[in-house]
Amino acid sequence: MSKLSHFDEAGEARMVDVSAKAETRREAEASAFVAMSAATLAELPRNPKGNPLEVARIAGIQAAKRTAELIPMCHPLPLSHVDVRVEPAEGGIAVRATAATTAQTGVEMEALTAAAVAALTVYDMCKAADKGIVIREVRLESKSGGKSGTWRRT
Repeated sequence: MSKLSHFDEAGEARMVDVSAKAETRREAEASAFVAMSAATLAELPRNPKGNPLEVARIAGIQAAKRTAELIPMCHPLPLSHVDVRVEPAEGGIAVRATAATTAQTGVEMEALTAAAVAALTVYDMCKAADKGIVIREVRLESKSGGKSGTWRRT
């Protein structure tokens, strides 16, 4: 296993110094799944709080832009693009989030934060109808850019 970069030699948490890294285009995609009952899925268009999927999409975009405020060792990044898709799927709602930047560090955390917050928003907007909703499989799907290059979940 490679060394964890957010710890110094004494084992204390630290923000990684990325000043020597080259700025490159970086992109990451993350996903999440919100499992819910078929009855709750059928009720989505009639949700009295509004369209849960559209609210979740916007919440995910907003969350990506605020990742450095939520995750202590994340660098604030100038995001050039964030896209969040929130769509009905068999057994629940599928969330896909993509973040992009040209910077000295990657956007994996921004994509993951967008997917997680979009899923949490779906939960928030549907919890009155279904207490058994489960958010699962928040995960990185792919990343590109930087010295480690491209990685894709297989």
